[in-house]
Amino acid sequence: MKPTLKIGLAALAVVAVVIFSYWLGVRSNHVPSTDRVGEQVKAEPRILYYRNPMGLPDTSDVPKKDSMGMDYIPVYEEAAASAQAKKSRKILYYRNPMGLPDTSSVPKQDSMGMDYIAVYEGEQEESSASGTLIKISVDKVQKLGVKTEKAALRQLNHSVRAVGRIEPDERRVYAITPKFEGWVDQLHVNATGDVVKAGQALFEVYSPDLISAQREYLIAVQGMKSMQDAVAEAQNSMKDLAQASLMRLKSWDIGDEDLRRLRESGEVKRTIAYRSPVNGVVIEKAAIKGMRFMPGETLYKIADLSTVWIIADVSEQESGLLRVGQAAKILLDAYPGREFSSRVSYVYPTLNPQTRTTPVRVEIANAAGLLRPGMYAQVTLSGLGSKGRVVTVPDSAVIFSGRRELVLVELAEGRYEARAVKLGARTDDYVEVTEGVGEGENVVVSANFLIDAESNLKAVISGFSQGDKASAPPAAQQSH
Repeated sequence: MKPTLKIGLAALAVVAVVIFSYWLGVRSNHVPSTDRVGEQVKAEPRILYYRNPMGLPDTSDVPKKDSMGMDYIPVYEEAAASAQAKKSRKILYYRNPMGLPDTSSVPKQDSMGMDYIAVYEGEQEESSASGTLIKISVDKVQKLGVKTEKAALRQLNHSVRAVGRIEPDERRVYAITPKFEGWVDQLHVNATGDVVKAGQALFEVYSPDLISAQREYLIAVQGMKSMQDAVAEAQNSMKDLAQASLMRLKSWDIGDEDLRRLRESGEVKRTIAYRSPVNGVVIEKAAIKGMRFMPGETLYKIADLSTVWIIADVSEQESGLLRVGQAAKILLDAYPGREFSSRVSYVYPTLNPQTRTTPVRVEIANAAGLLRPGMYAQVTLSGLGSKGRVVTVPDSAVIFSGRRELVLVELAEGRYEARAVKLGARTDDYVEVTEGVGEGENVVVSANFLIDAESNLKAVISGFSQGDKASAPPAAQQSH
């Protein structure tokens, strides 16, 4: 080989070594060490998929919301690995998904098609004399967003709230019912809702009986005039006849004005006006021009709305707090921001068996006519004097299971007990506990799994255990 070629090859080798050394140096400056990479992975764990927030067998590869607007929950690689490790743990039995006292040694479904829930060794529910003990991990408590608050002594000043409706004062409703047979000849008030004054003509009535009564009265009046020189006995007899005819017309609700005109004119009128006895509003109208009516048939109903009633329905649990004379505040949707005041005038002695409510009556002046029958009202009745400081819990802590009320009490971190309680007075935010929870005990007041459990404790208990099941990978969920 020629010396010149050897020298060239040596030079190329030196250049290649220099370039490779430079590349190694750059890579060492920009690629993190194994420890630093581990820190990054640990700080930002990888999301495998997103699961349904209600525990349904539904997953997604991208963030989304369910039909209720709740975000799907991310499932991280570590959680999936933990769920996979759980498979190797021993399953003691399978319990009913609705919390019923029914277990199975093998997987099965209930009558609604829901899978029985596996209970692993070390996670079985415990029971006590006062309720059911539930053990969950601290990590799961944080994920579920469980919040607690201490039961404390408070003085409750209870106010009763109820929905009411405006109704006419029953003592101020009048029915127009002629006491004789006749026909409606002409209508002066021809529509429901018309405002009428006392003495105003409602309709003209034609009646053969009414014409005969007018004639009898006029004959008796003329007889009295013609017998002025007769003996006293004859004069008294004619006077009694005239008085009887007059009383007959008055008993048929013929007004004094019409009787005066009859005496002055001395002529029998074919029709006579039937007049309103009060100021008010026509709330019912059955009269039609030309119709025949019988004695006692209601042709009009007129209500005096200068005073109206508000009938409020109070729940059975609060009916013992009702008293005549309680101050009442009334709010109406028709007049936002305006408050009306009055007092309870009557507490009805009966209970509505369908709604389990007791009606109370509030009378309120309505001179301006703002309050119309049929309107709904929000009624707040002033609270009674408190019986002192009592043990209370937040209203959100009480779970209504249908037949009883329960509270979840935190015994220790990750350990909860479902206790039946007896409740007393209530306010907007707190409720008195007369039995079941003591002062200073921590009670669960908020958790995202309690959304649908306020009326069913079984769903609450099921929700604690379904957390692990919902964290399983999609393959495990679809295998059921």
